[in-house]
Amino acid sequence: MRERPELRLERHFPVPPEKVWRAWTDPQALVHWFGTGEPGSVTHAETDVRMGGYFRIEFVTPDGELHSVSGFYLDVVPHRRLQFSWAWRSTPERESLVTIDFVKTPTGTRMNFVHTQFFDQAARDGHEGGWTLSFEKLAHHLQQP
Repeated sequence: MRERPELRLERHFPVPPEKVWRAWTDPQALVHWFGTGEPGSVTHAETDVRMGGYFRIEFVTPDGELHSVSGFYLDVVPHRRLQFSWAWRSTPERESLVTIDFVKTPTGTRMNFVHTQFFDQAARDGHEGGWTLSFEKLAHHLQQP
């Protein structure tokens, strides 16, 4: 079996883990930061944050294309860990896996983000760009009161 590419990113946010967790799990928060478009480019977000629960997010990219991603929650430890499957509506057979650990630090939260089981290197590289942009928007969102 061939080795499948993975992506590891780490970010630090000067807010408690509970606030970062909420940004990932509350549909109203996801609308503000998720995706590669301008804030507000998310047209639909739904979450059922429990083991076996489902999520779906739809957003419009800057070029006007609608994207839809969904998956199932596989591991849920409130304020500490989220793990979920990840599949685009356009390529449902290319399911991958996202694991996020929220680590409390003296100055906030370290978010350890790991996205594994990519179909190929091109998919991994495309997601790196998308996640990097989304995390910049997440940092801005977390600064809001």
